[in-house]
Amino acid sequence: MKIKKSVIAVAVIIAIVVWYVERKPFGPSAQQTQGAKDLYYCPMHPNYTSDKPGECPICGMSLVKRQTSVNQSAAAPAQKKLLYYRNPMDPKVTSPVPMKDQMGMDYVPVYEEETGHAAAGVYISSQRQQLIGVKQEKIEKRKLTGAVLTVGIVAYDPDLFVAQQEYLQSIQTRKTMQSSSLKYTDEQLNPLVNASKRKLLLLGMSDAEIAELETKGMPQQYLYLPEGGKVWVYITIYEYEMDLVKATEAVQIETAAYPGMIFEGTVVSVAPIFDRTARTLKVRALIKDPENRLKPEMYVDAKILYDLGEKLAVPHSAVMDSGTRKIVYITDSNGYFEPRDVKLGPKVQGYYEVLEGLTENQTVVTSGNFLVDSESKLNAVLTQGQEK
Repeated sequence: MKIKKSVIAVAVIIAIVVWYVERKPFGPSAQQTQGAKDLYYCPMHPNYTSDKPGECPICGMSLVKRQTSVNQSAAAPAQKKLLYYRNPMDPKVTSPVPMKDQMGMDYVPVYEEETGHAAAGVYISSQRQQLIGVKQEKIEKRKLTGAVLTVGIVAYDPDLFVAQQEYLQSIQTRKTMQSSSLKYTDEQLNPLVNASKRKLLLLGMSDAEIAELETKGMPQQYLYLPEGGKVWVYITIYEYEMDLVKATEAVQIETAAYPGMIFEGTVVSVAPIFDRTARTLKVRALIKDPENRLKPEMYVDAKILYDLGEKLAVPHSAVMDSGTRKIVYITDSNGYFEPRDVKLGPKVQGYYEVLEGLTENQTVVTSGNFLVDSESKLNAVLTQGQEK
């Protein structure tokens, strides 16, 4: 009887254990496997997160919902092989140890199974891209033309006129002395010519202009008097415009004295001396004035037209300028976004000339790039949270 009671007791215990195992399976609960934890974050301050909807206490923007499944968080990073840490803004920059970048952002750990897209940056689904308003455009070569809008003054420059006379006289004197019976060497004859030529260069004349002056043999009368249907106009350009203005480029002049009338001409030379106080440079343009309407020292509005030719160009809306870096997000057909440091030239017609960092036919983000940047930072924050 005692044996039967023992057998019955063991059977009862086994039945209870089986029942408990069926009711409480090992691993995540049904609620965990079926549901997902809601997380809300600020698009502009991704470091701030909340488990409830609301507004960001920093900037007041509405929090955006982001779902992260418990199954994903349950996958312990310790089970993966840590390869290195990468800069969240520049995946090409890596470190073997944890560190921060210049903006104070923590480097993101990269594990062995993630290397397939480690260099591709942050992944954003097509639905998410539509939600945050991501727009894209291909990089291609464009004909970049534009205009420098500035002011100028009709020249009244007797000093330059006198300097031209002195140069021509020095040349004539050298010719006379060389043809005389007296023996003069070049060392005796050239210093005066070279000094007068150097003065013309300092006053803004180019070597080509000086050669033309020597060929004509007479100074330019319209430096102080209207003559021959032409006038000199001195135009002021700023330091950042220097690389845009070259000789032979077209110029259009307008003045308040003759509303609606446009006087056309060309840039002849750019002064070699920079005004360090005003941070400007003087440009000389020869303007056609057949009726001698423009008077010396008359103020004018000037438009210098320039043509940079066919250049690789990126939309200005694609560029994020942090002050120390210029960043563009490139993307591929799989939904991965990668930040790129770029070196840019002048801004023309809503585009920047690309000097370094991008190649033709790459696709860049032109709208929503700030939210893509926030998404990248948020992923870094969530990754840190999973590690902890």
